[in-house]
Amino acid sequence: MTVKARDSLHAQQIVRRLRRLAGVRIGAISDRTFLMHMGGKIEIRNKVPIRTRDDLSMAYTPGVARVCLAIRDDRQRAFSLTIKHNMVAVVTDGTAVLGLGDIGPEAALPVMEGKAMLFKEFAGVDAFPICLGTKDVDKIVETVKLVAPAFGGINLEDIAAPRCFEIEERLRKELDIPVFHDDQHGTAVVVLAALVNALKIVRKDVRRIRVVVTGVGAAGTATIKILQSSGVRDIIGVDEHGTIHRGRTQGMDFMKRWVGAATNPRQVTGGLGAALESADVFIGLSVPGILRPRDLKRMARDPIVFAMANPEPEIRPEEAHRHVRIMATGRSDYPNQINNVLCFPGFFRGLLDARARAVNDEMKLAAARALAACVSRSELGEEYIIPSVFNRGVAPAVAEGVARAAHETAAARRGRRLDLSGIR
Repeated sequence: MTVKARDSLHAQQIVRRLRRLAGVRIGAISDRTFLMHMGGKIEIRNKVPIRTRDDLSMAYTPGVARVCLAIRDDRQRAFSLTIKHNMVAVVTDGTAVLGLGDIGPEAALPVMEGKAMLFKEFAGVDAFPICLGTKDVDKIVETVKLVAPAFGGINLEDIAAPRCFEIEERLRKELDIPVFHDDQHGTAVVVLAALVNALKIVRKDVRRIRVVVTGVGAAGTATIKILQSSGVRDIIGVDEHGTIHRGRTQGMDFMKRWVGAATNPRQVTGGLGAALESADVFIGLSVPGILRPRDLKRMARDPIVFAMANPEPEIRPEEAHRHVRIMATGRSDYPNQINNVLCFPGFFRGLLDARARAVNDEMKLAAARALAACVSRSELGEEYIIPSVFNRGVAPAVAEGVARAAHETAAARRGRRLDLSGIR
């Protein structure tokens, strides 16, 4: 008999109840999630068979020597003659994994395997997890640089702030392949896409809205930056110490000092309630339960609330629905799920197909516009501002937008050709 439980606690309750029943014997208990992970979720497979001596001589010695020499003479040929053209390293130190925090590299591996699966499933990108046994910034940067020749791109994942900012910035300067911290930029792209569509419904101008962002870590900072690039002028960042402004000294790191200097044009001080006064948009990337219905009443007409704390949002939709016009979360059991999987597979597909040297703001904005456009005017509604993660049109659309931006900004190595054959 298969029983579908809500969570592990519910499963334990079911087992206890069954054991109390007369004549019922439980022979074994298995967990479908653990069964899926047995032996790992990904593997490496050969693209061509090796059945004859001739096959062997071409795949390995002696024939492979000629290919090696061709790449020695022109390193760029590694893109066409090896896995480099379609290979992404998913790099973590295991310090900021989902809502679990610093759990270490081994415990982070199942998440990185899952990430690799999503790359392949949604965009045909080959990705491999690299879980590093160090938290030292210099060692992480040096290690990624040393393994980079085998990859066409680097996806940084679940590295705690503020170290993640320095790691990404240094790698961007020192590598000639794109480096993308998904926790920052993947989140920011999807948030912007959702906001673009939400503003169409409430008929507000992006240049005139007031936005409050709670949680000014990796995702929050990147979201602030992309919102500014898209035209938002009035943004207030809020953390556990209150609003971030120029005169604040408590709890400030180098990135929060930047936020204080670049945002909050009205220099609002105080807590979340003060920041929300007449705000049009709330973007939560912080902790569960910090937003209350009375806070929402402070906001402007037709408020937009994106509550994306994991695993529980800043406010549950059931509490908020009477006070907001549009609500989104990071959860799949509510409408308008804001999920990074809408961005990173297609984003890297575009980067790899353009053989991009780097990631720039124009690519992120193009990805957000392409993602927003996946929801047609006829489909757009208060409970449908962002496409489903299973919409197979998303990755090709995002890839095309990113590749086009790469060419327009001279960041591409190759002509305008997309390889969408791996996208199902």
